[in-house]
Order: sequence, then structure tokens, then C-alpha cells
Amino acid sequence: MLRLPTVLRQMRPVSRALAPHLTRAYAKDVKFGADARALMLQGVDLLADAVAVTMGPKGRTVIIEQSWGSPKVTKDGVTVAKSIDLKDKYKNIGAKLVQDVANNTNEEAGDGTTTATVLARSIAKEGFEKISKGANPVEIRRGVMLAVDAVIAELKKQSKPVTTPEEIAQVATISANGDKEIGNIISDAMKRVGRKGVITVK
Repeated sequence: MLRLPTVLRQMRPVSRALAPHLTRAYAKDVKFGADARALMLQGVDLLADAVAVTMGPKGRTVIIEQSWGSPKVTKDGVTVAKSIDLKDKYKNIGAKLVQDVANNTNEEAGDGTTTATVLARSIAKEGFEKISKGANPVEIRRGVMLAVDAVIAELKKQSKPVTTPEEIAQVATISANGDKEIGNIISDAMKRVGRKGVITVK
């Protein structure tokens, strides 16, 4: 039966051989404080600038280079957000955070990704600025969540249900970038299947 010191001595050559590989595999470039926040915010700005131009019915289109085929022309905020991948890893972290916001908005609401991206940039910018001045990040997060609850409550007060075919056509037309023909087609389809029906586009 081997004693623990003997076992450890026998493992020493193995550990020496593995050390360079383990160091290379797990080495991380770590940044703290203002430097990390500044780089992340640059990534947030780069992504938000690219997405913000698509905002609203008069928003501009964006041309996206693709690894195969022709470039993609789109006015969809989440599509633009997903296409962005920055070389600097810290800037890319900031960009990925806002990408998550756009993706989550798309999954939850199906629209409004550009607005969500612009709001996320403003929240990040103000939050980082307050943290750099000594504010507590936990308290900032708590404040943001309280603000979200207040905004949602106010929006619910101001909102009204969409019921008539004309109102459905108006909403659909806005989502279709002002295309009234598509808006009317969607309204007609909704009228046929009902509020809880499923529409499949092929």
C-alpha cells in the first residue's frame, strides 16, 4: 500500500509535463473595472448603431455580407444583430449581451427588436456611467427592474385591445413596413381563423 507522499512524488513528473498544456488551455486575459466596461460599451455601441438605422417605418435597410451566396439586404433588427461578430473579445461580449436582448424580444413578442436594442444601449450606457461614479451595481439592477414594472403598468393602462379587421390590418401594415396589401391579407387570414387560430405561411 502506497503512502500519500509517495503517490504525490510519483505524480510530480506527470504534473510537470502537463503544466504547460494546462496553462495554455486555461489562461484567460482578465480585465477589471473601467477598462472592461469601456470595451464592452464600445461593442454595445457598434451593434446598436448598426441596428438603430432600421427603426420605424422609415428605417433604412442594412446589407449583410454572407460567407456564401449574395449579400443579404434586410430591415429586420434581430437579423442585423445576429450577423455581428466583433474581433475584440471584450467588445464582442458587449455586443452579445445586446444580441440576447434582441433575440429574447423576438421570441417573446415577434417584433420590436430594434427598439429593444436601442433601449438596451441606453440602459447599459447609463448603468456603466453610474457604476464608474461609485454606484452599487446591485442597486442599479434593482432600480432598472422597478422601472420596467412601472413602464409595463403604464403601457397596459394606455393600451387598448385590437378587435376589428381594420385595426388588425393597421397593425399588420406597420409590421410589414407600411405594405397595405400584406396588412389586408393578414387581416383577412385572422378573420378566417379567429384570434386563437394558426396561420402558416409557405
